[in-house]
Amino acid sequence: MAMTRKALHEALRKAYMDAVGEYLGAKGEEILVTNSNELSIPCVDAEGNDEFMVITFKVPTGSRDDGEPYDGYERAEAYKEKVAKAAEKAKAAKEAKAKKIARDNAQRKAKAEAKAKARVEKGEA
Repeated sequence: MAMTRKALHEALRKAYMDAVGEYLGAKGEEILVTNSNELSIPCVDAEGNDEFMVITFKVPTGSRDDGEPYDGYERAEAYKEKVAKAAEKAKAAKEAKAKKIARDNAQRKAKAEAKAKARVEKGEA
């Protein structure tokens, strides 16, 4: 008897959860199963604070709107483009801020020079 698509996804998810759990357990990590598709690992951050790393396993089926199947390669490419665009935007913002700082410093200097010149002309210097 053939398995349903849902049962196939559940079996696949469980197989990967078990494999990752076994691997991390062999590395000495404590593995907590916190949901049917979730592993939680107690850990400590760089400052010594207790934290948890959560790994979620899912088999995406695709878009409900247009019935388009999930394509991991397409999603990875879209994410790469998103990251590149964000980095470009951050670089542009940093350059704009540097230009503004330079402009503001030039204006402050010009204003200070104008004040000094005015004092000299008044004979206050």
